[in-house]
Amino acid sequence: MLDNKRILLIVAGGIAAVKIPDLIRRLRERGASVRCIITKSGAQFVTPLTLAALSGDKVYQDLFSLTDESDMGHIRLSREADILLVAPATADIMAKMAMGQADDLATTALLATDKPVMIAPSMNVMMWTHPATQANLITLKNRAVRVIGPGVGDLACGEVGDGRMAEVPDILAALSQFFQKRQGQGALSGFHAIVTSGPTHEPIDAVRYIANRSSGKQGHAVATALAELGASVTLISGPTHEPDPDGVTVQHVETAAQMMKAAREALPAQIVVCAAAVADWKVDSTPGKKLKKGATPPSLSLSENPDILATLSQAGPQRPALVVGFAAETDNLIENAQLKRAAKNCDWIVANDVSPGSGAFGGDSNTVHLVTAAGVESWPTLRKRAVAERLAERIAAFAERNL
Repeated sequence: MLDNKRILLIVAGGIAAVKIPDLIRRLRERGASVRCIITKSGAQFVTPLTLAALSGDKVYQDLFSLTDESDMGHIRLSREADILLVAPATADIMAKMAMGQADDLATTALLATDKPVMIAPSMNVMMWTHPATQANLITLKNRAVRVIGPGVGDLACGEVGDGRMAEVPDILAALSQFFQKRQGQGALSGFHAIVTSGPTHEPIDAVRYIANRSSGKQGHAVATALAELGASVTLISGPTHEPDPDGVTVQHVETAAQMMKAAREALPAQIVVCAAAVADWKVDSTPGKKLKKGATPPSLSLSENPDILATLSQAGPQRPALVVGFAAETDNLIENAQLKRAAKNCDWIVANDVSPGSGAFGGDSNTVHLVTAAGVESWPTLRKRAVAERLAERIAAFAERNL
């Protein structure tokens, strides 16, 4: 997937820059052309001459070089590539990118580009976990900057933790996956995924219903992200104002019973993501007309709705290989999500806080925790689109290992 791809590689200052020569070599082995910009601090770890020899192209350093600006210029430099890759991406360059600062050739090229940008962060664990860096990370993700890693391991400072730059094979895989997505040959090509989204409306009478505040934004974003990785996606949507995603088969339903029927009929599938906020109860008997207001409120007899997540998680020949549920909780978030995963017999639970003030229901951002048999992975607050992309990447990694 990297054959004839043009990569503008921006090398910032960090000990992980010593991995860059190998990265360039591997990129060129796969048919990519590489042009390098190196920052002043990056040149302290790897020489421009080394990068030039391995890339087979000139290395650019100085924003105010008359020769470089007349020959190439930072505008052309930033736009003649298919993608800009910043590796290692230090806390400093991430902060400058978030602020829109342009005080050297690297940051000017990043600000002037109209092409996709990918970063491979690398820094001390305390720098990585600092609120300022995490805020910058969210800003960059919200601007569609793609992030590879960082990984957990031994750091150059002698500490152990998050902040280790992704290994060269991981960076190559991320680049390949990016170009696969653009060419419709994603990591989930050949797989069928079912996604449920939005609320359900359970009738009380001819005009009233039981519902919740789910907007469907997260479920629709998950369907989009899976489709972009090449999956054939069936989206079963309750009533929502969200537009139907492109490249996705959409079935519109209203009640939990209708959603259950549609999900069963959509099988078989290898992947199911139950992101819908299905009403737990329905009214036993609903008149075909509006209930009139009287001296006393009407008595409503409720019964449980079918449990879509538990049903699709049941063992059997049609059970999907990966069933992912969502847990919208207002208290004891992790504990309740773990209990739900066990009770429903699903593989993963995406737990999110929907308590008043969280902004999750109807909002554009979400704070989630991925609960699996291996443990709990807590994600920073992200735009729902970014949450969906990260979840889709986890699903693709599962599919690569197990399907």
